[in-house]
Amino acid sequence: MMQTLVQSDLRFGVVYSDAVSGSAAGIGCVGEIVKHERLVDDRFFLICKGMERFRVTDLVRTKPYLVAKVTWLEDRPSGEENLDELANEVEVLMIEVIRLSNRLNGKPDKESQDLRKNQFPTLFSFFVGSTFEGAPMEQQALLELEDTTAIKPKTTSF
Repeated sequence: MMQTLVQSDLRFGVVYSDAVSGSAAGIGCVGEIVKHERLVDDRFFLICKGMERFRVTDLVRTKPYLVAKVTWLEDRPSGEENLDELANEVEVLMIEVIRLSNRLNGKPDKESQDLRKNQFPTLFSFFVGSTFEGAPMEQQALLELEDTTAIKPKTTSF
């Protein structure tokens, strides 16, 4: 698979698969290889970024790797809500989460400013989901949402 990717467009589909049950999610994300390095033992070191979301509609091939037909998913418009206001609220909460995580892990407090980096709210929501490392079910639930405002942050006091 890696040979094909490196020689073609460096894009591939990622779908969550439960290691215990073997079941796979029906919605996934395109991964694009941003940087790659072949290691001496024929493995690869990859840096990838998530791109478009898709729904698997049909399995075309299973060997030597899975190939599927997909339909592309678009985010629905979020109605009358002010997405910038919501994204700013989420950014404040994310900064607090980072601060608390650093404290719990004995790391020095760092200033976490401008997490949004001028991203539109929907792109910022993808970044927030990517920070849930080690929580694949939560990431999958966020990936499956079609509306940026579908899950609103709960106001919490720290």
